[in-house]
Parts: sequence; structure tokens; C-alpha cells
Amino acid sequence: MKLQSLLGGLALAAAIAVPAFADDAVKIGFITKFPVPYFATMENAAKAYVAAHPGIEAVYGQGTSATDIDGQIALIESMVSQGVKGIAITPVDPSVSKALDKAVAAGVKVVLMDNSIPDWKNATSLATTNNLEAGKLAGQYLKTVLKDGDKLGILEGVPGVPALDDRVNGMLAGLDNPKVVIAGKGATNCTEELGINVAQDLLTANPDIAAIYSACGPPAAGAAQAIKNANVGHKVILVGFDWCCGEPEAMHAGQEDASVAQFPAKMAELGVEALVKAIKGEKVESLIDSGAGLVTPDKMDDPMFK
Repeated sequence: MKLQSLLGGLALAAAIAVPAFADDAVKIGFITKFPVPYFATMENAAKAYVAAHPGIEAVYGQGTSATDIDGQIALIESMVSQGVKGIAITPVDPSVSKALDKAVAAGVKVVLMDNSIPDWKNATSLATTNNLEAGKLAGQYLKTVLKDGDKLGILEGVPGVPALDDRVNGMLAGLDNPKVVIAGKGATNCTEELGINVAQDLLTANPDIAAIYSACGPPAAGAAQAIKNANVGHKVILVGFDWCCGEPEAMHAGQEDASVAQFPAKMAELGVEALVKAIKGEKVESLIDSGAGLVTPDKMDDPMFK
């Protein structure tokens, strides 16, 4: 009797020691596009959120480049096979939707982050910067520093990706000056190398260019280097988007004049929170805006942009 009582007590103690959430842990997948600080910030924020909420278990994955469609599809399929109940993803291209459709058919909830997939109806929610409105911040800044007849070059991201296209269209809407001449534009795939190349081409073809706008952070850093190398003899205004990947260093050096900062950590937290709520059957907003702000030299040390 004493032994049975002892064993019974130990079993009860063990049951109490196991957290209540252990049997009900929510397993999710978290996928970002490619290895740059912006997406590292998102993943780190997701990991911190998961660590602070013990009822969540997460599997992480990332593509190798801004055009790594096959890599993202493989990650989606792998996470479904690992039994995740939901996937939070920054989709690299609309064509990953077919893999996501299969995931949804298997009962997996999907929350998009950073950018949408046009006309795709199976997402539970989208946690993102309103890129069109954020782009307007860049255009409104350029409107204050450019005059009629000035030439503006544009470094696109990946043409056809809605979020990146919105950053260009928003900038043009904020600029709202048809007398500013668009000297040229080119795709950069959001890489510093192509940013250097496209900016060099713009500077060579337009030695009197007044400003360059970059729809992504790495190409903005590349443009800063290209402007420095070109030594055109006049100040070329540089405005970026993302506030990452060499932009802070360029602004500290006086080579970049403004950048639209997103809040990737907040975006990741909101994305994971929405995903877990959806898995649990709770109501989730279809669009969650994580906000944006304009960084200029007088504001770059503001804690909100750290």
C-alpha cells in the first residue's frame, strides 16, 4: 500500500510538472525570402515571440535569393510533411501559391507576410507594410527636393512582385510632379550588385541626373557606391526603401538622404500571432498593417528605427 501510494504520488507530481500546453502545442512553419538583415530580423522576432509563448513550436526556413521559387516550394512541402498546422510566409513569387494550395487542402492555415499573392484567396491574413502608402512617403520627400525638369532614376525590385511594384507606384504618386523626368529604371532583384550596375548605367547615360530612388535596401546601398564611384561633380539625392543592408552606413556617410523604414520585427510578431489565432479558430483580420516611417539624417538615431 505504501509503495502504491508513493508511485501514485510520483505520477501525480509528474502530471503537475508537465505544462498544460504540452499536449496542445501549436506547430507552425515560418518561411522568409532570402538571407538579408531585413528577413533575419523577421526570423529573430518570430523566434523571440515563440520563446515567449511556450504553447507554440516553430520550424524555420529561408530561400537563397529573391528569385528562389523552387526553394520556397520545397520548404512549404517539407513543413507540411512535418505536420505544421500553419505557415507564415513572405512569398518570393506568386507561383508558390500552388504549393500553398496543397498545404491549405491538407488543413494548414496560411498567413502571408511582407507581400500578397494577387488574386489568391486561400490566405487567412496578410501582415504587411502598406507598400503603396509607404512609397508615397518617399515620393513626398522627393517632391520637396526636386524641381521641374530634374531627372530621377528608379531602381526597381523584382518587377511583377506586387509589394515591390507598389513601392514604385506609391513613390510616383507621392511625387505627383509630371515635370520631373524619369531618366530610366531597371530591375535589381533587390541585390546590391545589380543596384550598383543599374545605378552606374543611369549615371553614365544621365550625368546630370538629380536623384535616384531604390525600391529595396540592398540596391540603395549599391547606388550609394555607384554615385561615389561616378564622381559626377554634383550632389545626387538618394532615397531608399527598407532601411537595411548598408543604408544606415550610407546615410551616416552622407551618401543617402532618406529611406522608408518598415518594421519587420512587428510584422513577424503580428504574422505569427494571427497564424496561431487562426489555427485555434479565433477571428483574424484579413489585412494587418505593420506601419512604416521615413528616416532622414536627423531621425536615424530614433529608437523606432533601430
